[in-house]
Amino acid sequence: MRIYFMGVGGVAMGNAAIMLQSQGCEVSGADSGVYPPMSDALEEAGIRYFEGFDPRRLESLGPDLVIIGNALSRGNPEVEWLLQTRRFPFTSLAAFIGQRFLENRKSIVVTGTHGKTTTSCLTAALLRAHGQDPGYFIGGIPLDLPGGAACGGPGDPFVIEGDEYDSAFFDKRSKFIHYNPDILIINNLEFDHGDIFRDLQDVQRSFDHLLRLVPANGCILANGDDTNLRELLPSAWTQTFFVGEESSNDLRILDYRTENAGSSFSLQWRGQTWGRVSWGLHGIFNARNAAMAALAAALALDPENVTQMSPAPLAGIKGVKRRQEILLENEDLVVVEDFGHHPTAIAHTLESLRLRYPRCRLAACFEARSNTARSSVFQTDFGDALALADSVFLGPVHRSENLAPGLALDTGLLVATLRQKSIDGRAFETNDDLLVEVHRFCLEARREKLVLCFFSNGSFDGVMETLVNRLQKIVSA
Repeated sequence: MRIYFMGVGGVAMGNAAIMLQSQGCEVSGADSGVYPPMSDALEEAGIRYFEGFDPRRLESLGPDLVIIGNALSRGNPEVEWLLQTRRFPFTSLAAFIGQRFLENRKSIVVTGTHGKTTTSCLTAALLRAHGQDPGYFIGGIPLDLPGGAACGGPGDPFVIEGDEYDSAFFDKRSKFIHYNPDILIINNLEFDHGDIFRDLQDVQRSFDHLLRLVPANGCILANGDDTNLRELLPSAWTQTFFVGEESSNDLRILDYRTENAGSSFSLQWRGQTWGRVSWGLHGIFNARNAAMAALAAALALDPENVTQMSPAPLAGIKGVKRRQEILLENEDLVVVEDFGHHPTAIAHTLESLRLRYPRCRLAACFEARSNTARSSVFQTDFGDALALADSVFLGPVHRSENLAPGLALDTGLLVATLRQKSIDGRAFETNDDLLVEVHRFCLEARREKLVLCFFSNGSFDGVMETLVNRLQKIVSA
């Protein structure tokens, strides 16, 4: 079968292409930009991909099916040609995955505003550690799995990250609606994706639709400390287990502690001690991700004897790239990269870094790049989150020229808000200008240890890599 990926450079699309190539399909694709590490992974898998979109090229390739990524929209030349000619059948990635990989499999669908990628990775890694050969599809680069996607054994569970974002320009349902979960994890629920959801109630409505798809012999694992979820649960049709710190939860996280090398916590299942976890990840939010993953894996293995599965393999798990990933660390400076682009995620990471490095100056660099982060919807929330740092450097809002006047995040106003909170805030017109100032700042801060965290769900125009290279040259000189 010849399959063409329109938008192959995205992590999810690229991972799916690699998985299909491993099954013997003839896979090709195109995108407006394919960069490392995805370009390297595609080339290693032997997948032919092209820069830019060309209808004539697509026609000459003659695919049996075209998978259209949700980043593409009307106006794209290949999209317009395909709609006009109807030459080849097409579908969304979410619909294709649901039909091709999840039918007749026990599906573990990991959802929520935050923590989906990490929890999916942890769940798959735990299943592997306990003798299973799970399939998995993860929207990131896991450090504990051979890759971001695998078919797994046909009789073993399939773990998939379930995004609430829409499936494609022609299918505005949330992606997770296509996945028909047997075990559903909901880590948390907040307003996000303001380009497709009107408000929090709109997001809750989509999750409510998902809850209706979980069968009676399945189960729902939900954050019992999240009031936005408590409004939707428990389900009238499916057994629900709550996970969190509060005493009312079925699975409790107790005695959380953190230090530079990692963190530790205990798990208690319905009053019974399950075990203590000591691992290299930081933050109570990651402890909750681990608890969710452990319970999902245990229920998939033996729903009648949850505590028979040991959570001990969590100790060796490294997590996912770009989640509090250390790019540089010496006696004067720590440079961290984090995927955070929502105020809550940024706040959680800064709180975690503060606990991890309690006697260090903490600085944050933020690039507003996602559709919602670029908008003014989180203007106040970003001010509150970034104020957890001592110094803040704001890059320009990505593609702000495409937003209507007054609807973009105002970085100047954000700086004013931070300064009112006695936080050193600075905004820049270009990321090159930011790089110059941050480099100078790092050199001046060598008198006291500095922790500098970059927040972006994109490349930050290569600022992180350039800064680290420059600083390494200074240290080695």
